[in-house]
Amino acid sequence: MKILIVGTGYVGTTTGLIFCKMGHQVTGLDLDERKINALQAGKLYFYEPGLEDLLTKHVSAQNIRFTTDTENAVKENDVIFICVGTPLGPQGKADLTFVKNVAGTIGRYMNHYKVIVTKSTVPVGTAENVTNWIKENQPSSIPFDVVSNPEFLREGSALHDALNPDRIVIGASSDKARAVMRNLYKDFQCPIIETNPQASEMIKYAANSFLAMKISFINELARVCDALGINVNDISTGIGLDHRIGPHFLRAGMGFGGSCFPKDVNALIQTSKETGRPLSILEKVVQVNDEQQLYFMKKIRQVLGGNLENKTIAVLGLAFKANTDDTRESPSLILIEKLRGEQAAVQVHDPVVKSAGLMQFSKVEETVKGADAVILCTDWNDYKNLDWAALKPLMKQPVIFDGRNMLNKTKIEELGFRYLGVANH
Repeated sequence: MKILIVGTGYVGTTTGLIFCKMGHQVTGLDLDERKINALQAGKLYFYEPGLEDLLTKHVSAQNIRFTTDTENAVKENDVIFICVGTPLGPQGKADLTFVKNVAGTIGRYMNHYKVIVTKSTVPVGTAENVTNWIKENQPSSIPFDVVSNPEFLREGSALHDALNPDRIVIGASSDKARAVMRNLYKDFQCPIIETNPQASEMIKYAANSFLAMKISFINELARVCDALGINVNDISTGIGLDHRIGPHFLRAGMGFGGSCFPKDVNALIQTSKETGRPLSILEKVVQVNDEQQLYFMKKIRQVLGGNLENKTIAVLGLAFKANTDDTRESPSLILIEKLRGEQAAVQVHDPVVKSAGLMQFSKVEETVKGADAVILCTDWNDYKNLDWAALKPLMKQPVIFDGRNMLNKTKIEELGFRYLGVANH
């Protein structure tokens, strides 16, 4: 098939390359010339492990090309995937401005039957809206179908997830569109769920919200464990081995962030309110997550004497999680803002992320030098494997706050550090 990917972020680029691998001819479309030039040269402009090698391979083989030529891109392809951003808008709703613009463009340049696929995370009812936006912009009536086909990619593991999906969800209203999508995914060995577009859109929001709920559950439980002197990691293991619960997303930490969970949970909350049946459990999920950095800050204050003014704090990790350069809604940046608000001097390091406006160092040794405490905010393997014995003499005070419970508490304390994790007793 000839496939057009509109939007060349980590979802769009990964999706396009996987279809190349499946033998399809792919075009990537974006209005940002800088991104397009980089991708066409085989260079990934964002960090996603393993993806650049696949990009270089398929660009060289001419299985994929990248362009800013919207009209020809729309006309030349039969299946169009919408992979643009849907950021959080006013009142917590998803902002569909980019989706609407793409739909209008498709309508203007459509020249024969096409299947339009929303890959972006969008509210229930968006497929119908996209249909209307396309029709409104068509110079003459040309048949088409709109399908919902949500992505379930984890940043940092996008390539693995795309190659080994747990499931594929196809929300279509016509047999013709379903047949096209079945053909597109015929080589994938996983359950394929066929439903209508509204249910497909809800599946994506429900999945992300449930995972966010697990994170807030274990984080709130960790506060109780803290008070009782219980190691929350033992609790996570004990309940995670129950196959009805599962071990994933039960690691206590600093709360969830990134481009998906915060906006998707809030968007589903708004959708539920509009139906007159608010999801109060998700409102609590957001509240617990917002409180998690405050809880961590309280610990830092208590250990460092109650006043952070003129204290030097080394923060390791800016990305919201390891193996990505995404800092959107990162707990690390929220914590840094609070530390600086209390007049602490903050020194930061991240192996991938470069952030303006922060005192950032290229080496961990420089970052921890003279520090009253180190805070581990991102679970990079680089930090797990650090020589903490060599770092200790560089610090003013040997204190580690482990916001990811990633270090071995016993070994760290044997080195003479004061170690505080998240209910990691």
